[in-house]
Amino acid sequence: MNGLIYALASLGAFAFCAGIVLAIAQKIFHIEGDPMIDNVDALLPQTQCGQCGYPGCKPYATAVASGEAEVNHCVPGGERTMLQIADLMGVEPKELEQEASAPMLAFVREDECIGCTLCIKACPVDAIIGAPKQYHTIIADHCTGCTLCVEPCPVDCIDMLVKPELIEHWAWPLPDTKRSQLGHERREQHAGHA
Repeated sequence: MNGLIYALASLGAFAFCAGIVLAIAQKIFHIEGDPMIDNVDALLPQTQCGQCGYPGCKPYATAVASGEAEVNHCVPGGERTMLQIADLMGVEPKELEQEASAPMLAFVREDECIGCTLCIKACPVDAIIGAPKQYHTIIADHCTGCTLCVEPCPVDCIDMLVKPELIEHWAWPLPDTKRSQLGHERREQHAGHA
């Protein structure tokens, strides 16, 4: 019985000492992360689509924060995201690298699906469910429309459809600066005649 108590006490003392050493090491070797990376990443749509040339939103945010990438590479975010990032970074807005398209949604034609699971492996947000040799389907609420599942499909049974815009996600379009300037000039002329 004394051997068991001695073993438990020595194990507890070792765990306590190891905890103290780890706490001290964490304080000494702590590395602060760049808050700008987190701020840029928070503005990105988190589609993880890779259309910016980086494997996901966080690597792109890291490249933007370090000055390695421009602010205009996020296709799903479009002009609104580019303007927010440019404002945050304190740089001039750039023209979009690619025009933003309507949000897309993958759709599996289940009667043609052979259950190869290649699309599941390609999906960066786990929006496809299915099992080997079983039909697959898309979880519409999780699909980001990145199109990464289309290419690996050996039977070409995945279509990209325009995602219906729900009232919860609708927003007024950004004003056209030329039109708004023209309207401002007309209002000034009208005020001058009055």
